[in-house]
Amino acid sequence: MSRYINYLSRLLKKIFLAPFIIGDYFKFNKKNDGRFSVKLKDFYPCIFDKTSETKFDKHYIYHTAWAARKVHQINPEFHTDISSSLYFSSIVSAFVPVKFYDYRPAKLNLSDLQSNKADLLDLPFGDGSIHSLSCMHTIEHVGLGRYGDPIDPEGDLKAIKELKRVLAPGGSLLFVVPIGKPRIQFNAHRVYSYDQIIDYFKEVKLKEFSLIPQREKDGGIIYNASQELADKETYGCGCFWFIKSN
Repeated sequence: MSRYINYLSRLLKKIFLAPFIIGDYFKFNKKNDGRFSVKLKDFYPCIFDKTSETKFDKHYIYHTAWAARKVHQINPEFHTDISSSLYFSSIVSAFVPVKFYDYRPAKLNLSDLQSNKADLLDLPFGDGSIHSLSCMHTIEHVGLGRYGDPIDPEGDLKAIKELKRVLAPGGSLLFVVPIGKPRIQFNAHRVYSYDQIIDYFKEVKLKEFSLIPQREKDGGIIYNASQELADKETYGCGCFWFIKSN
């Protein structure tokens, strides 16, 4: 049934969107050099891409770029990531071996990248055993059931406790969450205040806080941002680099 619905959806898309590109289709066919067939049955209408600029998700472009640079700076023997963007782990593994873990394991097959299953509420690592660790744009989901995990209002706090437990003395934790007015947008995610995150991680030292502001006019990423800037956000992105004391 699902295959039939998907097929019907694609067919309707072709029918309703084809008129918007039919002019380009005829222009192309007039100049077609014959190397490829261009048939109506193969239409794959993409009509929303003629923009003056390339649009992107600020949170996910900037926080992964920020974190990749930090891993390069830390230069660990290997890096451990818990449920962050697959793009981050895949790219970072090009210059540092990465061990990636997720509640829903990903079937990735790349050199210097291991992919395994792990539950943030019960990480399979010993106390103080991980020297380079990241968990980015992940904690805000834990306990909301979005990804099939058990409903638990304190799931995020339990997961944070686990991250602190496994982080080695002198080790680095790259931690990213939405920053703004504290609230839950059920069942998508939580949004935290700057003060909340600092309080949750009071046992470790904050080395750097950078902010990805929500509004375009405020720029891309603000390195070493102030709390005052973070407190003005509605749905910004906070990038925290924590170090555990020796």
